[in-house]
Amino acid sequence: MTTPAGTPPLDRKTLIDLGFIDARAKVLDIAAFLDRLDRAPGADAPTDFRVEAIRAALLIALDAGPTRAERILKSWSDPTTEPVTRADGKAARGAHPQHKA
Repeated sequence: MTTPAGTPPLDRKTLIDLGFIDARAKVLDIAAFLDRLDRAPGADAPTDFRVEAIRAALLIALDAGPTRAERILKSWSDPTTEPVTRADGKAARGAHPQHKA
């Protein structure tokens, strides 16, 4: 949450009061998604890189260090520096197949 220019940042209690219910709902959404994956047919198949990227992001989110959002986004980003010669035609995936936690 941001404040208009020139206003002091919100204090911790205000941030919690304003953001807790939204954050709580997002955590429940992620937990429900992982539960559905566990119950889905083929749950014993190799894990998809996107699911691994979510699990790795949760570990970063639990870390007490700074810049959690930045570190999560970087972990999902394509680490290569050279453009591909030909795209595979698929839409954006939200995480790079070779992501590192």
